[in-house]
Amino acid sequence: MPDSGGFHFAQPLWLWALLALLPVALWLAFTTIRVQRGPIHRYADPHLLPHLTGTRDLSSGERWGQFIRWSLLWLLGVLALAGPRWDFTDMRLFRPGSDLVILLDISRSMQVADVQPSRLGRARQEIFDLVERKAPVRIGLIAFASTAHVISPLTEDTNSLRMALPSLSTDLVRLQGIRVNAALERAQQLLEGQPDDSSRSILLISDGDFDEPGLESRVQELARSGARLIVLGVGTEEGGQVPAAEGGWLLDRARNPIHSSLHEDLLRRLAEAGNGIYLQADFRDDDSTRILKLAVERSKAQEVGDEQTRVWNERFYLLVLPLLLLLLPRYRANPVRRRAGA
Repeated sequence: MPDSGGFHFAQPLWLWALLALLPVALWLAFTTIRVQRGPIHRYADPHLLPHLTGTRDLSSGERWGQFIRWSLLWLLGVLALAGPRWDFTDMRLFRPGSDLVILLDISRSMQVADVQPSRLGRARQEIFDLVERKAPVRIGLIAFASTAHVISPLTEDTNSLRMALPSLSTDLVRLQGIRVNAALERAQQLLEGQPDDSSRSILLISDGDFDEPGLESRVQELARSGARLIVLGVGTEEGGQVPAAEGGWLLDRARNPIHSSLHEDLLRRLAEAGNGIYLQADFRDDDSTRILKLAVERSKAQEVGDEQTRVWNERFYLLVLPLLLLLLPRYRANPVRRRAGA
């Protein structure tokens, strides 16, 4: 890697492809002479050949003009593949020592609007706040209801998490119900794939509107294996009616609207069983700060000596854009030729 920040190519071996223009030019010169001296010229004058064959031979100037245009396209494409770049940023390497798997409840009760804009909207905002803080933590995201879906594995790429958040909704699940055990199992699988010296935490974001046997025992098992459970409650004790997917309210068997409220007692018990804490979501930053503090509390994150990595500013797109503009006229629609007298 060059020490200076000047112009250079990331993959200079691609420049050898420019030599392909030489044999093409030689072939073009040879075929131009051969066409002019071809045997078909024995049977008709040159100006009558288009009427005989249905095609017209390009003149020497036209053939070389097309060669120059396509050579320019080839030049731009090869230079783009070679990866021109300049300017860089030096970043110190570090190895995150903490892993945080977020379990997001996307059951229908999370659509209740007892907090604005809804419980799910508030939960998405809480996750966004965690991601924006750019703490030295690998973050994974699992959305769950009747089934658990891994939205993002444990990663340091916070951009992918930000992009996935707006698409998370209760419409992702078709079957009603909620299975927290299935989500905990998927979280454990993600954590087991990380280094043994990492600090492991699970953040459950839910309204607690579920009743699943054996859940506290499962959380205790995770705590004994080193995975701490942090619980973030979303909603209010007053609660509200659960909206239905097709409009109106979700009804019980007696055709009465289902009412959902925040079950803080259950969520607190789960947090205690998981050797963690319970927090209630609000608009302040205190909850995000405490969650990240707990996630890195036993962290062994450290810089990898004095080693740095250099991130270059790639400029290949400066060549791709004119290449696309030059190709665009080749795809224009041919004008419809009207028959004579039509």
